[in-house]
Amino acid sequence: MKLRTLKAAFLFLSLVFISVLADAQTTSPEYVVPNVVTTAVPFLRISPDARSGAMGDAGIGLSPDANSGFWDLAKTPFSTTNDAVGLTYTPWLQDIASGVYLVTLAGYHKLDDEQAISASVRYFNLGDIQFTDYNGTNLQLYRPREYAIDFGYSRKVADKLSLGVALRYINSSLANGSIGGVVYKAGQTVAADVSLFHNGVNDDGQGFTYGLVLSNLGGKIGYTDNAQAKDFIPANIGIGGAYSAKLDQDNKMTFDIDINKLLVPALPTSTGNDSIDQVNLDTYHTQSVFGSWGKSFSNQAYTFSGGLEYTYNDQFMARAGYFWEGKNQGDRRYFTLGVGLKYNVFGFNFSYLVPSGNGVTRNPLSNTLRFSILFNLDNQGDNNTDAATPAN
Repeated sequence: MKLRTLKAAFLFLSLVFISVLADAQTTSPEYVVPNVVTTAVPFLRISPDARSGAMGDAGIGLSPDANSGFWDLAKTPFSTTNDAVGLTYTPWLQDIASGVYLVTLAGYHKLDDEQAISASVRYFNLGDIQFTDYNGTNLQLYRPREYAIDFGYSRKVADKLSLGVALRYINSSLANGSIGGVVYKAGQTVAADVSLFHNGVNDDGQGFTYGLVLSNLGGKIGYTDNAQAKDFIPANIGIGGAYSAKLDQDNKMTFDIDINKLLVPALPTSTGNDSIDQVNLDTYHTQSVFGSWGKSFSNQAYTFSGGLEYTYNDQFMARAGYFWEGKNQGDRRYFTLGVGLKYNVFGFNFSYLVPSGNGVTRNPLSNTLRFSILFNLDNQGDNNTDAATPAN
């Protein structure tokens, strides 16, 4: 009875959030002119693995695997394997650019049944960019790139509850040297994630799991020596839940949903017919990171995502999902599909972002592909290496 109440409450709150946001986007006059919340290092918001990528980019409440550190590090103590490694390759924006891709590598090691350590790397290559002057004369060719390195620790604090913390080093090299009289350098900063995970899966593999994550809580990042020109990184609060139902001995269904909110304030709007007032812009850049988190709740930088995963014999998976973002915050809306296969200690996942729109309205993320390879060791349970350990 308690589980049913919790599931109903979660679904109700999800619908309320969606209804409120949809109403604000369509009826509030202040959003007639979009004021999209932007951040530095947006590659940290790209879905980093093919399993969640096939489920609408939702992964906070899903059962643990090698890529858990990208979604909710607190999952890992509930994993059925002692060690796991995952590698994912994502060609990015391939409909409008070439040579742009994201590669992620992640893994964990369980110290015992109660705790685990983890590490991960994200590398984002933005291809080649030719810099020119105002007359169109070529200046230099540069290959911008960004990466982030994480180290994390997670631990059970109760039979069904765990906590996790991760530290992240971020490096963003978008330009180098003197360009147009401005000297550019690689931006660097550090950040942290704090996460919680509740495992309600029973001995039959059925139950409700959910998580809460505060991610990218860290300093601003700058690309010049001007301390007043630093930008916010994509601090975020996310909540997600998943329910797994075992249909029979060989068939299982999992439903999941994530709600995310950027903890970054919107840029100030213009006070007249001219561009943004410089005083307001300076105030925006000089506000503290802690203060910006609180001010971020005055904007509508929410995203909603959800998906469905069908599993046969713990070896074959078919997935589908949907991602939704408000019209005035980027208007990313798309369906996703994917499949997964497990053989012995290996797992292979594939996801595809379904094309939408035509001509100038075509979604630039159309045809996005993700390929993931998982390697699991020391399986403590059955062949379902992504399943959470049954709760007591």
